[in-house]
Amino acid sequence: MTVHYLKSATPQAPEQKIELRDQVTDILLAIEKGGEAEALRFARRFDRWEGDIVVTPKEIEAATARLSPSLREDIDFAHENIRRFADAQRATLTDMEIEMAQGFMAGQKSIPVLGAGCYAPGGRFSHVASALMTITTAKAAGVEFVAASSPPRGGFGISDEMAYAMHLAGADTILRMGGVQAIASMAFGFFGMTPVDVLAGPGNSWVAEAKRQLFGRVGIDMVAGPTDSLILADSSAHAEVVSWDMVGQMEHGADSPVWLVTDDADLASAVLEMIPGLIGSLPAANAESAAVAWANLAEIVVCDTREEMARMADTYAPEHLHVQARDLDWWLGRLKAYGSLFLGEETTVAFGDKASGPNHVLPTSGAARYTGGLSVHKFLKTVTWQKSTAEAARRVAEVTARISRMEGMEAHARTADIRLSPRG
Repeated sequence: MTVHYLKSATPQAPEQKIELRDQVTDILLAIEKGGEAEALRFARRFDRWEGDIVVTPKEIEAATARLSPSLREDIDFAHENIRRFADAQRATLTDMEIEMAQGFMAGQKSIPVLGAGCYAPGGRFSHVASALMTITTAKAAGVEFVAASSPPRGGFGISDEMAYAMHLAGADTILRMGGVQAIASMAFGFFGMTPVDVLAGPGNSWVAEAKRQLFGRVGIDMVAGPTDSLILADSSAHAEVVSWDMVGQMEHGADSPVWLVTDDADLASAVLEMIPGLIGSLPAANAESAAVAWANLAEIVVCDTREEMARMADTYAPEHLHVQARDLDWWLGRLKAYGSLFLGEETTVAFGDKASGPNHVLPTSGAARYTGGLSVHKFLKTVTWQKSTAEAARRVAEVTARISRMEGMEAHARTADIRLSPRG
């Protein structure tokens, strides 16, 4: 395997995570002990929000009225695509039953959790799309109660478009709250809510760590790190399109790695030359983070064959994997490790981020080797059941008794024995 790095990532110093972990632990313990009042205190401190935490129906109505018809239409379009895809996912999960022997039935049911808490980031960017992705998917799974939370922005609370999107997606309670205190409030059931069973949605390192520490008490979608993206391109790809797709993902932040893997050295060189200028054309704040990501984390790799390219993609296991190459069916059949796959030049990753339908809450940092992204499955429990007649149970009871005694579990054996004896 011949691989040439035209641009390599700069090794980064390991993150200092112990202090963050301990701080989040302290906040969670304080909130659990102090209850809603303590969560509110942290909201006043970190969110700098002095108003009410829960968004009222009247406030949602007013926010909706302030939005332009065109913006509402755009949010409606994205929501409809996300809902349709989630509904189609749900339809693939069917209850089933099988007759193991005459008179002995076993089966499977998919049961939604009772409550879900959905977090949407609202710091540097107000991620309306994340609200749609999480809340809509939970509702499509059949979750009865969905709480939603996003940090207030300045003195205005959450944005009008965020309030509208959360309500449209089906949120039963909407909180103006961010960070650890928001995650804790949904998990513990403050501000008039029932404690949720599953927490979902992206967030900063504080949010991710709070979800990680609460896992077990509640379910979570995943522990997500910085977003990442890999492009596989051959000589049929256009350098400007590839370059913009890389810059578009670097815009997420200075810690967002982006990789290009290609078998065309000319394409690789053209992209290497073009990207700095594209970054420089962005607004200053966007350009600043993208420039750091480009300098420190971006890679451009030239391989000899498409099979080598595919192996590299499987090794990186990116969150987003975009193929801009010939023979898309070959890539679809060959690639094995990714959060979401984008096939062809016309399906930019930004489509998946915002409006095309499949969920954008995806595994990062190589986790796509062993898990997929957020879906209706995360809000469902696949459970089993069985029932039997006395006659059908005899063979199972005999085998159960023998295996139990072989294992040394006498009481288990006797629960089987009693099924073999006449009972009055």
